[in-house]
Amino acid sequence: MRSTMWGAAAAVVVLGLTSVPAGATAERGVPECTNAELVASYHAGGAATSHRYGRIVLKNESGHACSTRGYGGLSYVGHGDGTQIGAAAEREKSRVRTIVVHPGQKVVSRVSETDASPFPRHRCRPAHVDGFRVYVPDETASQYIPHPTTGCRNARVHLLSHKAYRRP
Repeated sequence: MRSTMWGAAAAVVVLGLTSVPAGATAERGVPECTNAELVASYHAGGAATSHRYGRIVLKNESGHACSTRGYGGLSYVGHGDGTQIGAAAEREKSRVRTIVVHPGQKVVSRVSETDASPFPRHRCRPAHVDGFRVYVPDETASQYIPHPTTGCRNARVHLLSHKAYRRP
């Protein structure tokens, strides 16, 4: 019994020493993507009544592979200084996957924007938007994408939603 306990303890120690380092994924040790590798852009798509659709594209501009998983962050910014306008984007239910992004490859997050005009002015409190603030998944620094539109200062009015990153 005692040798079994020591064997289990040794296995825990060995597993602990060989675990994946912080900032890396279990995907063959490919490091997690950061702003140093991924460059954000926006590509407009179609529109429907009071809605516009597009996608945030993250392109690996580095010379090595990295991996990303899940949702990033997305919000409107304005006032010429990056001040957040209204609520951050809501996350739409979607499948979350770990994706290895090789140099030159892209991942996309579908974005839905609701037009501010149907909301009563006193509730919305309209404001000019300069663009998007985009966070790569698990990053704390953001990127800026120009995208002039009108948002709502009221953070209770949700105009943006997006899905988890996936392959295009």
